[in-house]
Amino acid sequence: MTFILMTKLAPEVAKMMKEREEIGNAWLQQIKEKCPEVKFLAHYGLLGQYDFMDIYEAPDEKVAAKVSMISLQNGAFTAESWVALPYKQIVKLSEEI
Repeated sequence: MTFILMTKLAPEVAKMMKEREEIGNAWLQQIKEKCPEVKFLAHYGLLGQYDFMDIYEAPDEKVAAKVSMISLQNGAFTAESWVALPYKQIVKLSEEI
């Protein structure tokens, strides 16, 4: 399954610009250790409501929840994992309605 992780950093962490790479690397290492089945496809820094967007694959919602929880544990103010379906699947589902 494909998921989108939308992250907003806590204000005190957002101010730590010089430590951002170190914090991000520590976060990614925890994901690799605690969720080895997760495969990251893309990582973006954003200018807007969220600070980061990660696109990743995980076997199920439980693993996606762990990714969000690890993010919260590592300085995220909010961390939302959204299910992402390929467009063709959405079209096919709409035909069943």
